[in-house]
Amino acid sequence: MQERLAKLEFTTPTPVQAAAIPPALEGKDVLATAQTGTGKTLAFIVPIIEKLLTTRSRELEALVLVPTRELAIQVAEVYNELRGNKLPPAAVIVGGMSENTQIKAVENGARLMVATPGRLEDLEDREHLSYDALKIVVLDEADRMLDMGFIPAIRRIMGRLPKQRQTMCFSATLEPSVVHLIDDYMKKPVRVEIGSTLKPVDAIKLQMYEVGSDKKYSLLEKVLEAHPGRSLVFTRTKRGAERVAQKLVKAGFSASAIHGDRSQSQRNAALRGFQDGKVEVLVATDLASRGIHVDDIAHVINFDLPEIPEDFVHRVGRTARAGASGVASVFVTGADVPDFKILERKLNLKMERMSVDGELQSEQKMQAVDVSGLLPMRKVAKSKMVLLPGESLRRYN
Repeated sequence: MQERLAKLEFTTPTPVQAAAIPPALEGKDVLATAQTGTGKTLAFIVPIIEKLLTTRSRELEALVLVPTRELAIQVAEVYNELRGNKLPPAAVIVGGMSENTQIKAVENGARLMVATPGRLEDLEDREHLSYDALKIVVLDEADRMLDMGFIPAIRRIMGRLPKQRQTMCFSATLEPSVVHLIDDYMKKPVRVEIGSTLKPVDAIKLQMYEVGSDKKYSLLEKVLEAHPGRSLVFTRTKRGAERVAQKLVKAGFSASAIHGDRSQSQRNAALRGFQDGKVEVLVATDLASRGIHVDDIAHVINFDLPEIPEDFVHRVGRTARAGASGVASVFVTGADVPDFKILERKLNLKMERMSVDGELQSEQKMQAVDVSGLLPMRKVAKSKMVLLPGESLRRYN
């Protein structure tokens, strides 16, 4: 395992990996709150592989539930890169892909299944899936799955699993619905909270452009030209993402869109092009972006404000990874001003105001801001932590 990790240049564990892997290897339930880009996938994949290597079986022993197809594919890719020759490939159970291929992967002895809740339930309805040998279940990006309305499906799935199992949950926030889920399905979880790990010089530079709605496209072109490198642009709607990508292509940019109306093959091709550097600008909706884990994103542009402040943190967390620097820009029209003020107030941010007259320039000098730990969490009185019944507590800053 260590040799395979070294070949893939995973030499130093991130804080969430260092905190979560040891108790996971001991078979304890783990509840970790960590932001996108902190290396949480390895925090549960490494213990899963280590556990699977201790037994010889052709039955399903580990299940990872994720919110989107793209994230499922990427989790499976990490597993397949590290599993070696003694373990079969993971079964990926998601919509938009061949059902026969997915069923065959299960029938051929896959010991890890990575699935979206809706598709897994569809498969359960048509095919007999045995969970008798299941030992580990992981809820990845639990808060997002709950936001997307997967609570009933998750509860039905969890109700079919063996009670004697290890459960790991990774979430950016601890909303009440997540806490209730934990109370019902986890046993004295080891609690890991990863705070700020970025240095000020490595933090994200936040910039705000106040712009007329009819000038947003021309501003986008200016901003992209001023900040060369791999850029991720967010829109609120699928139609908006497609429209922005088309306009950028007409303007001479290498751009593509990823959203729910595109086929799985189109989404895979767009993401692969972005990862390989053939596509410089990827335009995405919040939902489709959940599976985007790409290093070296230099710039995140909020072409439209997100629906909720928490999505802003998820968006900008795509840049400034692994100690690199990054820029996050926000376009604010006159109609957006009230929502923008709420976003700044709720997340306790003060963004650098930029002038859009002629050359892009700063109207106000602000220091870079670390947003890695800004998602709100429920707190108990006189405590910095969310305390859950019977939990062990580990805090890492």
